[in-house]
Amino acid sequence: MIELTRRIGGWVERSGVQTGLLTVFCRHTSASLAINENAAHAVQRDILAWLDRVAPQGDSYDHHDEGPDDMPAHLKALLTGVSLPVPVAEGRMMLGTWQGIFLIEHRAKPHQRQIALHISGE
Repeated sequence: MIELTRRIGGWVERSGVQTGLLTVFCRHTSASLAINENAAHAVQRDILAWLDRVAPQGDSYDHHDEGPDDMPAHLKALLTGVSLPVPVAEGRMMLGTWQGIFLIEHRAKPHQRQIALHISGE
């Protein structure tokens, strides 16, 4: 899990939008996004372990074109989602005290990932 909160927050500030809605979108089918606890790293480890239990690697899938982690990565992305709406007020994302925005890589080896940001407002 890679935390993107500061980078995205900086982008929101530079946009000049004071009140609006930010959409964060992951342009991939084997990675996803989440808003979750950003203070305790154990939460991230537990999330990843749970996802591995729900969608384990193995040869029980028909789709395995890119290896044994291929289909489990698609399932994990389906469960966690690829887009997040985030309210913006006073030029800042309205995240809670312990909330962070994370890119979750579901493949065994890191990949180059693209995140699209869109903000509407004034």
